[in-house]
Parts: sequence; C-alpha cells; structure tokens
Amino acid sequence: MKILLLACCGLLLASCQGAGPSGRAGSGETLPPCPDSPNCVSSLAGDERQRVEPFSIHGSPSGAMALLRQVIQGMPRARVTFASGRHLQAEFRTILGFIDDVSCVVDEGKGVIQVRSASRIGYWDLGVNRKRVEKIREHYDAAARTSGG
Repeated sequence: MKILLLACCGLLLASCQGAGPSGRAGSGETLPPCPDSPNCVSSLAGDERQRVEPFSIHGSPSGAMALLRQVIQGMPRARVTFASGRHLQAEFRTILGFIDDVSCVVDEGKGVIQVRSASRIGYWDLGVNRKRVEKIREHYDAAARTSGG
C-alpha cells in the first residue's frame, strides 16, 4: 500500500514540469524568486506561505558558508554543485528520484545567509522543501555550537 501511495505521489509530482534548476544566484546579490507554486520556500519570499527565516551567520561569512557546505555534504542524497565564500548551490535527490535545488547566499547588509529550496518539477512538494531548510538549519546551528562559532 505504501509503495502504491508513493508511486501515485510521484506521478502527481511529475505531471507538471517545472522551470528546471535555478542555477547560481546570478551575480550573487540575491536569490531567484519562488514561482507561484507551493513547491518552493525562500527567506526572501513575500508570500508568508513560502517564507522561511534566513540562516544566522556564525563567525565570519566565509567560515559560516564553509560550515554550511560541510553540513549539506553530510546530508543524505545531497550534492554541493557550487560553493564559494558567498554562495552555495546544492542538489537534493528525493526518495522518488526527483531533484530539488537549494541555494544560499551571504547577505552581509542584513548579517544573514539567505536561503531558497525548490523542486525542479511538479506543483506540490508536501512540505519537503520547508522541512529540508529547517533540517539544514538544525544541523548547521548545532555544528556551529560544537565548533564554537
């Protein structure tokens, strides 16, 4: 029964084609906006249904991004595709094989790391992107406490 439910959800998610990967955050000054679909969350979203809080910067911005990279690389089915002292782009493969994109960029003016997580295809994500961002936050904050950052 569980397999049938997963297969149905997979078909539902695959029925709507998304815009593809968002790529890097352009010049790095901001993140791309979320589409109108509920399969994206962002710390820059104006719509409260898509809004998540940005990450705190623990230590220096480049040190915080290095720690964030370590955290994401240690997560299941995650692959960092781009990282610098100010930007991070990662792909997360879902259990059903879909790829979701996570983008992070340092916002020194606000003293935070802006974050966006979005499904590449489909319409609904059943809250997966929000849960992912909060799981990253939990591990990142714990790693910062452990490292004294």
